This record gives sequence, C-alpha cells and structure tokens, in this order.
Amino acid sequence: MNPLTLSVLKRIEAEGAENDNRESEHARKWLNLEPETGSLLSLLLKLSRVHNVLEIGTSTGYSTICIASVLQEHGGRVTTIERDSVKQAKAKTNIAEAGLSDHVDWKLGEATEIVAALSGPYDCVFFDADRISAPAQLDLLLPKLSRPALLLADNALSHPDQIRDYLRRVDELPGVAHTVIPIGKGLSVAYLP
Repeated sequence: MNPLTLSVLKRIEAEGAENDNRESEHARKWLNLEPETGSLLSLLLKLSRVHNVLEIGTSTGYSTICIASVLQEHGGRVTTIERDSVKQAKAKTNIAEAGLSDHVDWKLGEATEIVAALSGPYDCVFFDADRISAPAQLDLLLPKLSRPALLLADNALSHPDQIRDYLRRVDELPGVAHTVIPIGKGLSVAYLP
C-alpha cells in the first residue's frame, strides 16, 4: 500500500478505537476490521487476482480501503453496501482521502434487498455485517458469482452462534475448500471452483 493509503488507515484505526470506546450503543460503533485482518484480506485479494468484489458492510470504509487499494492495481471495482447513511458518508470521505473513489460503487440500504437486485458477476464477496442474514445473502449471490470465486467473512470466531449457519452453508457448497483463519475476530476463507 502506498503511504497515503496507510496514513488514512492509521487515522481510521485511531478514530475508530476512540469512537468505539466512547459509544455504548452497538449501532453507533464503527467496528472496523482489525489491521491484521485487513492485511490478510489485501493479501488474499492480490493472490487471487479478483476484479469485482462485493462487500457487505462498509461501516466507515476501513475494509473498503483495503479492498480498493488492491483492485486499483488492475482496474477492478468494489461494490460496497451500508445501511447507515452517516457511516456511508464518513466512508466516502475516507475513500476520497485515500484517492480510491474511482474504484468504489456505493449502495445504501438493507443488504439482502440490495443483493437480490444486483446482477454481478462477482469474483469475491466479503461478508462483514449482519451474520444472521448472511446465509440468505449467500444463496442469492451464488448464481451471480463468477468461477472460481472467493468467499470471505469476518467474525467467524468472535460470534460463533451468529455465524454458524453461514459457515454451515459454505461447507455444503459442492467442491468448496473452506477454512477459518484465527486472525483478528476470525476470517472465514472459502474457495469455490
């Protein structure tokens, strides 16, 4: 990553930690991706050479920056979905500061409704929002995935009860290679041939 992108990520880390320590209401927390998970996410995207990524859960744009910084290297795009307009506005400012706006498409609203209306195709989906609705979103997205495809989901270890159905659904997919990497809050990584 270039120095500008790294400096924006460092600022978001610091502001996010301060915000989340101050806020008692879960919906107002930023809940940014941990830096080590962001680094792994970037590495996986580089190695898999994906071009079209769908991110479910923008928050303030930390993970979007990790994704878009890789995609800019080969003309890819990330479509990112956020239901909170305040968080999305903050994310747009952060993405612009990182110089990555040309690689991001924005969607505002409930993820499952938006996913149903998207046409794709996507080479990668990153689930980082409501884990309960992730299995239904995955089923909607399966016909919209190019092959091979990469499926990533955060919070695979920190919220085992909430993400259990998603992990089970991924394991049921034919030919899938799937593991959970114990980094940050746990990153589920699945490869669909």
